[in-house]
Amino acid sequence: MLVAETGLPLPLLRRGKVRDVYEVDPERILLVTTDRVSAFDVVMSETIPFKGAVLTQLTAWWLGKLAGRVRHHMLTADSDEIIRELPSLSQHADELRDRMTLCVRADVYPVECVIRGHIAGSAWKEYEAQGTLAGEKLPSNLREADPLPVPLFSPATKAEQGHDENITISKMREIVGSDAAAELERLTRLVYDYGRALAGERGIIIADAKLEFGYAGASPGFDPAEVILVDEVLTPDSSRFWPQEGFEPGRAQPSFDKQPLRDYLDGERRLGNWNGDYPPPPLPPDVVQATSDRYLDIFRRLTGAPLRNGTTN
Repeated sequence: MLVAETGLPLPLLRRGKVRDVYEVDPERILLVTTDRVSAFDVVMSETIPFKGAVLTQLTAWWLGKLAGRVRHHMLTADSDEIIRELPSLSQHADELRDRMTLCVRADVYPVECVIRGHIAGSAWKEYEAQGTLAGEKLPSNLREADPLPVPLFSPATKAEQGHDENITISKMREIVGSDAAAELERLTRLVYDYGRALAGERGIIIADAKLEFGYAGASPGFDPAEVILVDEVLTPDSSRFWPQEGFEPGRAQPSFDKQPLRDYLDGERRLGNWNGDYPPPPLPPDVVQATSDRYLDIFRRLTGAPLRNGTTN
């Protein structure tokens, strides 16, 4: 079942580009990952088959692997368990199955914790033009997709609308405080190093990753033990996955994400058929299918298991 938007018998806290977030009670929220897809910060009119289930189940898989290493917000992603806990959702069981997560509620830090093991994407564009990232100088003579000597922690502002903006660590300290900034960087590096090593065993390079954290503490003052990992973790929406086979710096790499969608939209912009704003152009069925196939492929490669969603893909 394709899900573009949900309407559940719970208070809606917010509707993001991909997720609908509901209040369960003062301590818990319900995350529902739809099949919406965005590119260049614009939400498409079409949905992508299996996307919501892939993002939910892949995040749950990673959080299971990270248990004992990083505290996180997931209580359960088991649909039957959630519906037993929240029986008012039973009438929505079919649309919610395998795409919802019951979570601890936390105050989410207003920064994206980005870490880059390779230079690509927006980081490459800035480096190519200015030799910097967020205004800070990088080593000279880097090629596109080159591995960095040490993974670079590169925070960004969070934008509900429009583009996120790369910021310096000093700017991040101004926003969240020095102690919190240090803990967010430490946890980001821990998650990335673990994920990169595990993915490497499966023939996958995690070129970069974007993580989010929240604060679950109720008492005044900062306690690093109360910082928890939230939202999605090491998914094709939040990370850049490349195959190790055929990896060659100096060019863009094939990726396991929505690259077919980006490529199509780039082509429409070059042809003058789209100005980059809403509304986006209609997506051809082959672009939708190719994007869905990428999500399913990276899920299988990382987890070694089929997706739970009534499919044997």
